[in-house]
Amino acid sequence: MNRKLQDLLLILPGVGWLTVFMVIPCAIVFFYAFQERGIYGGVDYVYNLENFSRAFEPVYFAIFLISAKIAGLATLFSVLIAYPAAYAISLSPRDRQMRYLFLVMLPFWSNYLIRTYAWIVLLNREGIINNSLESIGLIDEPLPILYNQFAVVTGLVYNYLPFVILAIYSSIQRLNPEIREASEDLGAPGWKTFVRVTLPLTLSGVAAGAVFVFVLSIGNFITPDLLGGGRIQMVGNLIYDQFLSARDWPFGAALSMILILIMMVLLFAQAFAVNRAQGRKEAANV
Repeated sequence: MNRKLQDLLLILPGVGWLTVFMVIPCAIVFFYAFQERGIYGGVDYVYNLENFSRAFEPVYFAIFLISAKIAGLATLFSVLIAYPAAYAISLSPRDRQMRYLFLVMLPFWSNYLIRTYAWIVLLNREGIINNSLESIGLIDEPLPILYNQFAVVTGLVYNYLPFVILAIYSSIQRLNPEIREASEDLGAPGWKTFVRVTLPLTLSGVAAGAVFVFVLSIGNFITPDLLGGGRIQMVGNLIYDQFLSARDWPFGAALSMILILIMMVLLFAQAFAVNRAQGRKEAANV
């Protein structure tokens, strides 16, 4: 069999799956974004750009900003927590690394909703955290740590942190240890080796994990709905409401396309960061 034909047959199932379940739905959403809402819901097929201009009205633009803020905080804390964890795992004995990675992924053995509901039990006024702090005398009354941005960010970090740890760990593992050894042999202290060598050469993993968390967080609607108590409105909640409550499919489609555009920009930025990091690795190996 011709090699090109063989490669085509191997690629065809994946391409067909992506076409049917991603490309075609995105094309339909793109088409709806330029139509009008019917009087009683549904879609009137009248071409216009009103949905996109409406998305940048102050009330909706503020939701985008709040969503970006929450997703940015979740990304920042995820990276700050994940990098030391991934670095520590990479420095541990090889026979223990798989055990630690297993523990990192262990929460994914339970359902996303169950993990999120567990935080309600932990963070409510009569929850474990408040009761523990009151019992040891650190606080006199329960802290308001549920149904606010703090709770939403906490839930997002908890649910997406393992992916960041895995991305950074993979990047650290691909790093040639001789490069760090050379830096230490030349008299650089450990912290300078980390800042000048290890960190720059593992930025591809940091970028991959950060983009992953930001993209999933900014479009998330379950965590804000549960841990935000309906008080925190994010883009995902807004899109959900437009399709299922307001029945304004064209406006929901326009919001979805803007969100997809933001995700594509971030993915291109990640690819650029990965290419730069790869160039640094090749230069370092030379």
